[in-house]
Parts: sequence; structure tokens; C-alpha cells
Amino acid sequence: MAKTRSTFRCTSCGHTVAKWVGRCPDCGEWGTVDEVASLSSRPDAVGGVTPTSPARPITEVDANSSSAVATGIGELDRVLGRGVVPGSVILLAGEPGVGKSTLLLETVKHWAGQGRRALYLTGEESAGQVRMRAERTHAVHENVYLAAESDLATILGHVDTVNPSLVVVDSVQTVVATGTDGVTGGVTQIRAVTTALVSMAKNRGIAVVLVGHVTKDGAVAGPRSLEHLVDVVLSFEGDRHSTLRMVRGIKNRFGAADEVGCFEQRDDGIHQVPDPSGIFRHERDVDVSGSTAMVTMDGKRALVGEIQALTNKSTMSMPRRAVSGVDSARVAMLIAVLQSRLGVKLDDQEVYVSTVGGMRVTEPATDLAIALAIRSAVKNQPIPHDTVAIGEVGLAGEVRRVSAVARRVAEAKRLGFAHAIIPTGTDEKLPSGIRITRVDNLAQAVATKTRDVVDAPF
Repeated sequence: MAKTRSTFRCTSCGHTVAKWVGRCPDCGEWGTVDEVASLSSRPDAVGGVTPTSPARPITEVDANSSSAVATGIGELDRVLGRGVVPGSVILLAGEPGVGKSTLLLETVKHWAGQGRRALYLTGEESAGQVRMRAERTHAVHENVYLAAESDLATILGHVDTVNPSLVVVDSVQTVVATGTDGVTGGVTQIRAVTTALVSMAKNRGIAVVLVGHVTKDGAVAGPRSLEHLVDVVLSFEGDRHSTLRMVRGIKNRFGAADEVGCFEQRDDGIHQVPDPSGIFRHERDVDVSGSTAMVTMDGKRALVGEIQALTNKSTMSMPRRAVSGVDSARVAMLIAVLQSRLGVKLDDQEVYVSTVGGMRVTEPATDLAIALAIRSAVKNQPIPHDTVAIGEVGLAGEVRRVSAVARRVAEAKRLGFAHAIIPTGTDEKLPSGIRITRVDNLAQAVATKTRDVVDAPF
């Protein structure tokens, strides 16, 4: 008989240690290491078992058995990788009130509209409350089955009775596995519930969507191993002061993990936004100082946005610098570069920099647009509204190459921009029909915006 010995495992990341420690040496969490029993490590401790289904050559496996089924919501399918794969488990995480339940009600309605059954299980609301929301968002369909249940065994019974092809569990933190230790929503309960639902999905070929809560720092609540159990992890993001919502792929076994889907939250539900660039721009036909168009990459998606800057004479010894939607540290660096390399006097000026439409920009490719906007504001020299600036600015004032320039320029051209300022040395094949100016440094970019220096695309 195989002997057992005690080991200690972190409930957050799964790391195993030989003795108990207060802090996990792998993930650094405190109080997450618990004692578990494991079989002896002797080679003869575990014997072989005859498999129920023998291994087959990979060439004999039917690839169509895992083909994706479109949900009918293009932006969601974009992030999932063409749709939902039967037997897959998807974890959708987001802050309370961001619109997770509304999006999933819309999803099950479209799913049911294709002649398939969908089962929506809610553990946080009553069935009547969900029905009221479905009425408001026009998500009522006879093929959508609804149950308010939090017991795992009863949930599995509902699946047996309804026999759906899509199951939504809202939320996984509210489901209780009877016979498993731990409080509802605790690490042990969540792991047991998720393991059972994953097993059910794989064995019966049913797609399962789990709704998850997030912690204060934005991470998925519960054990980190929860993300390893599921096939797809999606993050539903949105600002309470904006109607824009983003579904961002974090993990995807069936497609790219860096795709982004855009939605807009309205009174009558959530609507997909196939072309979100218009939200981040202020449409105008006149040139205004302190405003520059830029193109940022969110995953594989190119988004055209607008940077606005305002400067104001200050009598304070330390003028104020305020930003919104951009990195304050990079703005401070660009202000120093403008003063040191171009001689732009900003030590007696208040500087305000903001994006339009609530866009959040983190990548360095927007440095050139921010620098041009700040200089345009302090000099009161407007930048042509049909010009877009792309490039990273270094401390020496040089303009560095960035990734996906061709995709950025193509998006700018599609939206009607006539001129693009990009770094020199870009070796990508650029689209025709838009004027391209290549610059080596910030001084050249400042001079270029007011004169017609055209460099033919490749």
C-alpha cells in the first residue's frame, strides 16, 4: 500500500513546499500555505491503470470537434477567437456594475436565436430580477432557461434537465459545493466548484461561462489556479464615468490572448462598437492649438485618439502639472526634453495634458503626439487637424521606431487623415494615399508640421 506523507501547498498559486511557512516563496502571499496529504514519492507507489480510451495518432483526431461557434456578437467573437468552442470554460471577470451580466444576457439571447439552448444560472439575484433586466435590454427568448441557484449539485441537475449547449454561472463565487470545507467564495470552495464545472464541460461538450469578481487591484478574486483551470480568461473593463466598455483577453487557448472588444453601455443594454476610434476623437474642421491626433495599439487593434494640452502662465515657484489618461511620469520626461532640447520655456507654465473620450494611453508610441501638443499649446501654433503623429521620444530628443506602424497609418488613412509623421527607419510597407513624413528627432517633427515635406511611401 502506498504510504502518505504531509506536504504543504499554497492555495493561491499551487506551489508545494516540504514544511509549513507563513509566506509562499513563489507568489509571496501570506497565510495561504495549507497542509495536504500526498502519496509517497517511491516509484512503485502508484500503479498503472488501463485507460478507458486509448491514445490515437494525432492525424486521426477530428479537428472539427473543437470548431468555434459564433455567439452572434462580433466584438465578443473577436476576443474569443471566432466564437465559443464546445466544451470550453470561459472566465469573465470585472468590477461590480461594469455590465458583465448585461453582456452575458445579450450573449445567451443571440445564442438562443440560433436555435440552441442556453441556461443562465444566477446566484446573486432572483430569477425575477434577471427577468426584469432581460426585459429592459430586450434579451428575452424562449430558448433561454433561467434558474436562481447556488448549490453545485442542483446546478448540475439543471444541466441534466435542460441539456443546454451553453451554461452561464453568475457568479462562481456564490456557488457552494456541499461536502467541501471552507466558506462560500473561499479558496477551497471556488476550486472545488470550478473543477466540477470544468469536468462537466469537458465530458459533455457544453460551453460554460463563469462570472468572476475582481479584487481591489483588479486581479481575479480567488486562487490563482482558477485561471489555470479554465480555457479562456476575459477581463471586462470600464470607467464609471464613461459608457465605453472593453473586453480584454488575458488567456485564450483557442486564439490570440491580446485582442480587445469594444462595447458601449446604454440604458437599453450593451451595444458593440465595431469602430471605437470615433469615440476618442473630437471631430472638427478647424485647427486648434494644443491638439494632436495619435494612434495607439490596444492588443492587435489600432485606435486613433486625440491628445489635448493646455499651458497657462503661473506665478508659483512650482507650476502645476496635471494629466488625465496618460502616464504622468512620461509627460514630465517630455516636458524636460522640450525645455532642454528645443528650448521651449515651460518652467513658469502650468501644463495640463489629457486624452479625449476617456481613453487611457500607456505605450511610448504616443510620445511624439504629446510633445507636439504641449509645444503647440505654449507657442499657440495649431497643428493641422488632418495630421497624425506616431513615435517614441528619447531623452536626447530623438524619435524612435515603434511597432505596427503600417497598421497605425492604415487606420489613420481610413479615418480620413491626410498626413502622418513617423520615425525614420520604419521598414514596413506603408499604405499609399496618405502623405508620410519621416523624422529623426523632435526638432524635425516640430518643423515638419507647418511645412509640406513629403516622403513617398515604400
